[in-house]
Amino acid sequence: MELRRGEIWWAGLDEPRGSGPGDRRPVLIVQSDAFNRSRLATTIVVVLTGNLRLVDAPGNVALPSRLTGLPRDSVANVSALYTIDRTVLTERVGRLSPGLLNQVEEGLRTALDV
Repeated sequence: MELRRGEIWWAGLDEPRGSGPGDRRPVLIVQSDAFNRSRLATTIVVVLTGNLRLVDAPGNVALPSRLTGLPRDSVANVSALYTIDRTVLTERVGRLSPGLLNQVEEGLRTALDV
C-alpha cells in the first residue's frame, strides 16, 4: 500500500479508550514520504474529528469538507498524533493542499514545541 504525506484515509481503529480515538475515523498521514516508502508496517497520523469546537485549541486546523473529500467539515487535532499499523487504513479519501498541510505542520510544531 502506497501512502503519501498529506493524504486523508479512513482508518478502522480499535474501541475508544478514555479520550482516545476509536472506531472508523479519518486520519491525515503526516509521516515523511521516505518513511512511508520504507518497509515499516506503521505510519504516523493526525486524527481528524468532526467536533468543530476543537478548532479553537492551539495548533488545530479547520478542514472544510469541500477541500478534503470528507462528508463533513473536520478539524485536524494536532494533539491527537498516533502511530498506527498500515493495515487499519481502509480507504483513501483525498489529499490536503500544500497550504492546508503547511498549517497542520505549523500546528504540530506548536503542539510538540519543535
